[in-house]
Amino acid sequence: MLWSSRQKGTAAPGASGGTGARVATPPISVARARGRRHPDSGPPPTKAPPIRTLGLVLLDPDVENEVAYELCQLVGRAILPFRGIGQVPATAGTAFFFRDSAGEYLLTADALTDAPLGELGLRASLTEPAGAAGDVVPAPKSWLHRTELGVAILPTAGLHEDARRAGWRWRTQQVAESVAAGADVVARIGAEPGSAFVLANGVREDGSRPLEVAIEQVARSGDAVRITTELPPGYVGAPVFGVQADAAGEVALHCLGLVLPATVRGHPVATFDRIRAALPAAPGPA
Repeated sequence: MLWSSRQKGTAAPGASGGTGARVATPPISVARARGRRHPDSGPPPTKAPPIRTLGLVLLDPDVENEVAYELCQLVGRAILPFRGIGQVPATAGTAFFFRDSAGEYLLTADALTDAPLGELGLRASLTEPAGAAGDVVPAPKSWLHRTELGVAILPTAGLHEDARRAGWRWRTQQVAESVAAGADVVARIGAEPGSAFVLANGVREDGSRPLEVAIEQVARSGDAVRITTELPPGYVGAPVFGVQADAAGEVALHCLGLVLPATVRGHPVATFDRIRAALPAAPGPA
């Protein structure tokens, strides 16, 4: 697992390599709002300043690193590399597991599923027994295409049944329903950028697909929520996380949605309020 924070090549413990990322010192960071002294903030205030009002928070760089590390621990095994086969060039992106009260789904960007065939990459830690399934498994063709959102949805019953028949089982984490942003959270995203954390399987020069975290910014532009810069190859389809403050200054981590293909101003985000509304009533077989 790796993430990039201050420079290219910064890696998480036990990992190597990385991708570039944006970092900015916020006018009021979570660290300072909680009374911890920022290195450049001067003498500690007698009373912690109020955090920015409702909306996404632009975090202190050290806090960004902490959040990135914790995300890898909490949902790192929810993230899979996805590759479309049969197109030139082949499409490389990311898919992730999501669970709500109705069941479990694999989510990705619909643009990645246009290829005739697809495959999901596996790490040894994603299977039980470890490494039992090789490096890739075929992706089922039964994606539910929500073209109006740019999202593809795959109920995972078929993935689990195929694994059972092959003598192994999935050992994954999921992005939980409680973390997925609701309409109220999405509505509070404004034009002022906040910190964004994108967990993805990047594409290295040797073709390997390590787990990475890009620390970027997300903001509203018109009716759309967008990541404000173009991400490296392999990040389309990946989940986007942000930290939002309420009126009392309490902060919470939310999965805002998933990364769509880049346009002229970074990447649109398919927000989770709309994704959840587009899920089937019951997952059924995949």
